[in-house]
Amino acid sequence: MKNQKRTIAIVCGGDSSEHDVSISSAKGLYSFFDKDRYNIYIVEIKGTDWRAWLNDGTTARINLNDFSFKENGNTVLFDYAYITIHGTPGENGILQGYFDLIHLPYSTSGVLVEAMTFDKFVLNQYLRGYGVRVAESVLIRRGQENNIDPKSIAETVGMPCFVKPVNDGSSFGVSKVKNPDQLAPALRNAMMQSSEVMVEAFLDGTEITVGCYKTKKKTVVFPVTEVVTKNEFFDYDAKYNGQVDEITPARIPDELAKRAQDLTSAIYDILHCNGIIRIDYIITRGEDGKDKINMLEVNTTPGMTPTSFIPQQVRAAGLNITDVLTEIVENQF
Repeated sequence: MKNQKRTIAIVCGGDSSEHDVSISSAKGLYSFFDKDRYNIYIVEIKGTDWRAWLNDGTTARINLNDFSFKENGNTVLFDYAYITIHGTPGENGILQGYFDLIHLPYSTSGVLVEAMTFDKFVLNQYLRGYGVRVAESVLIRRGQENNIDPKSIAETVGMPCFVKPVNDGSSFGVSKVKNPDQLAPALRNAMMQSSEVMVEAFLDGTEITVGCYKTKKKTVVFPVTEVVTKNEFFDYDAKYNGQVDEITPARIPDELAKRAQDLTSAIYDILHCNGIIRIDYIITRGEDGKDKINMLEVNTTPGMTPTSFIPQQVRAAGLNITDVLTEIVENQF
């Protein structure tokens, strides 16, 4: 008789600079999941060394042919993968393609959506076609950085501006550039993280972030969080070392919060997302005096430590994170 409890892998680690951040999210998720309902294992990925964490403190190597492992002489097969890798291969479609091949349901969007949301420049151009407001930007590929004209870029995106890796997260390699002379070193810094770099216009305003998930039965858009930091921008220290105030619900008019939530739900549908996503925005004031909502980034594997944005928003919504995760898993079956 088949065990009635589904076995779930919380897949973390990865091959980017966010490996350790991802492990923190996995530990958060492990604490949230309903252990009475599911058998839960953390699976850490690094290169081709994939290992399940066992209760006795040891690890077991994952068989990459079917994503199984041995425990006490028995083969353990998973029913579902909850992906919480921030960066490659879990946030760019690579791992999703593997799970598609072995027919294992997973928590994120599919290959195309993951690849597109991982590439900030491609995503911006795609959503711009649907009327979503995004900052002006210029794409620079490795090998082109020595041929660019800083003054020309300054005329296109303005100063100050941001230089950021196209496909890395947690603000690694991001610089705020205040004059054209700072552009070259900022590009070199970003190129250490990514072979493609985006130079993006600086938007002066209020930064907010909104989480959302959908099932066959309902749509849930969480309360808006306002992000306030005294740093130059929402950098790594702001994100992970407490140098930020995160205010949920945000101190913005209800009508504006509703617009941000509606936009988040619309982008979820445009991209045909799955599971929990979180979208970051900046609210600016237009020349007409009206508030403009500018999309910054779509996070398809948002941080899930107890202090991360999503758990905060779940609590502010009066929901239980354990119930939310159960709904997301069961929606696949």
